[in-house]
Parts: sequence; C-alpha cells; structure tokens
Amino acid sequence: MSTHAWTEPRVRELHDDLVSLYEPVDRVAEHGADPTAEPGEGVRQLVTTILSQNVADANTSRAASALFDRYDDFAAIEAADHGELAETIRVAGLADQKAARIQRALAAIREETGGAYSLAFLDAMATDDAKDWLTEIKGVGPKTASVVLNFHFGKPTMAVDTHVERVSKRFGLVPASASNQAAHDALDELVPDDLIYPLHVLLIRHGREHCSARAADCDNRVCEAYCDCEHCP
Repeated sequence: MSTHAWTEPRVRELHDDLVSLYEPVDRVAEHGADPTAEPGEGVRQLVTTILSQNVADANTSRAASALFDRYDDFAAIEAADHGELAETIRVAGLADQKAARIQRALAAIREETGGAYSLAFLDAMATDDAKDWLTEIKGVGPKTASVVLNFHFGKPTMAVDTHVERVSKRFGLVPASASNQAAHDALDELVPDDLIYPLHVLLIRHGREHCSARAADCDNRVCEAYCDCEHCP
C-alpha cells in the first residue's frame, strides 16, 4: 500500500481495526502531563529510557532498580565514577555508552535549569523544539525523546521502536526505505494527535503477536486489510 493512500480517516480505521483485534488502550492509564508529579519524574523517565535502548524490558527494570538503589539522587549519578556507574547498569547492556549518555543528559538538564534536575521546562515548549532540545544530547535519539515527550508530557509525537517501524513500513504508513528519523517525522505528521499514544501501543502489540520480523502470522483481519508483505498469502 502506498503512502498516498493514508488519510486521517484511514488511520482511524486502522486504529479501530487494531482495537477490534486486541482491545482498547486504557485511556485512564494513558500517558500525559501530570501536574502532581514530582519534578524529577521526567528525568527518571529519560534515564530509564536510555537504559532501555536495545535491551529487553526485564533487564531495563533490573538496571533501573540497581541504579536508583545505589545512588541517592540525580546529582550523585551525574558525579559518579564512570566505571562504577557502568558496572551498576551492566545488565542493561552497552553499559559504557549508556553510562556516558545518562551523565551527559543529567549535565545538560542541570545546565539548562541552573542547577535543578527537572524537565518541566520542556512542557512549555512546542513539541518540535522540545524534541530538538533532547536530541541535541549525544545518545538521545528521536525514539528516546518521543517516549519522554509523549508518555510524560502528553505531547503528540510517536515513539517509533522496532515493532512500530516494521509494521508501519509493511502497512505503507511510511516508505520502506525511510530512516528511523524519517519514520518519526512521517508518523507525527500522519497520525491524529489523539491517536498517537494508543496507536503506538497497538502497533507494538501487533508487531509482537502477528507482524514479527520473521515467520509473521498474517492470518488476521488487520494484515489482510492493510499488509502485503512477503509473509502475507
């Protein structure tokens, strides 16, 4: 299916068909800026999202627990010995790179705010400007930035992980040759703001349960309606 076939009504149909195959995304438990949240919650999410890069959820949780158990606050994490920090988060993989990314991110936040570890200033920014600020930090890509901005602040930007990217390309939502950055840009433009989060969740589920990278199970009504990948009959 070519990208020009996708319109807002068509995207809404896809969302509804995914809901009928799975279940509605819980709107109560949805993301969104929480005025009662602690100032550091956005920073904690950024740090945890960096830990989650290219690793399973279970190892992300173990690494995050080890990190926040060992250090009292963000200042201690930023000031930690690099080797010690890397060893603390070793279970998350790419420990040296992730330790450096976390410390760079914390330094950037502290410098931006004049000493506070809070991302509250991003809430007042336009989505594109907030994303630009985050992705200027080396090691923070569009997916990590979109997770923080969408999940914590409720900003309309879709986090495109490997499942979202694969399914979106197979369905023609984005060109097959698109880079991850281009996929982010295309989906942010195409998907209505109110569907950004639920469609993200549903595309991930479809990628895990049916539209897998290998040996995809295309015997379902969503694939039949939207996909013509090499796995489809």
